[in-house]
Amino acid sequence: MKALTKTDFHFDGQKSVYHGKVRDVYDINDDLLVMVATDRISAFDVVLPKGIPFKGQVLNQIAAKFLDTTTDICPNWKLATPDPMVTVGLKCEGFRVEMIIRSILTGSAWREYQKGCREICGVKLPDGMRENQRFPEPIITPTTKADEGHDMNISKEEIIAQGIVSAEDYAVMEDYTRRIFARGQEIAAKQGLILVDTKYEFGKRDGKVYLIDEIHTPDSSRYFYADGYEEKFEKGEPQRQLSKEFVRQWLIEHNFMNEPGQTMPEITDEYAESVSDRYIELYEHITGEKFDKAAEEGDIAARIEKNVSEWLAAHK
Repeated sequence: MKALTKTDFHFDGQKSVYHGKVRDVYDINDDLLVMVATDRISAFDVVLPKGIPFKGQVLNQIAAKFLDTTTDICPNWKLATPDPMVTVGLKCEGFRVEMIIRSILTGSAWREYQKGCREICGVKLPDGMRENQRFPEPIITPTTKADEGHDMNISKEEIIAQGIVSAEDYAVMEDYTRRIFARGQEIAAKQGLILVDTKYEFGKRDGKVYLIDEIHTPDSSRYFYADGYEEKFEKGEPQRQLSKEFVRQWLIEHNFMNEPGQTMPEITDEYAESVSDRYIELYEHITGEKFDKAAEEGDIAARIEKNVSEWLAAHK
């Protein structure tokens, strides 16, 4: 099975390229972005040495679907998906904040709560909460986008006071965040899932706030299975979840958390294929649709280059 782990395209009008952990983003004439979802996979802030076949297609198509189902709530950057692994959209000036919204006390928020923290990003939490307990209503816990290292928690008040985002723009982002999340929860519920938490990124173009990047994918969101949630919560048992947590768990079992002196375990073709199967399972469960594998014959990069170049030529 083939996997695309690096790209080096030269599109007509290309100004620059940014290689992220998973996505490669090509700037076309400072007007459009060509975002390629590669098959790279990251965990513990490190990119694993082997790609996961079809992972990029899974992420790209989930994000495209959810961007399309929220256009009545807010404008977003997406224009087209000329290839199963590519989204082309409008270039926006990104806000240096990620909007994280949580409906359940779990993950990093739970770890902080366990240490005695009763306020996250300016949101006060009551005593006596338990792991995986629902909040009375979803809470927004933003982080600042760091150029290097980890993103930092920050409150709405600090964001506005420091001039990172204006009060007017923040109010728009907050409103969009709550409404998009509610839509995501509705769609998840129809699939027997709970959208637990997620992150959104926004940008501005021509004075208007746009939703940018990916949304509601297993890389940016946490899903629990609705069936058995209450029972497991009452018993204090771990929830069944749909996210890439299973990859982190596998690394932990092989004594790797990207700490000094630790060696990345070997990722065999068989393991990469099993992760690929899990991502396809995630796609089908989250979207309720069968996953159609993109053609693997020939060179994946050549296919992408052809599809994107043809789209750009047709939309000059």
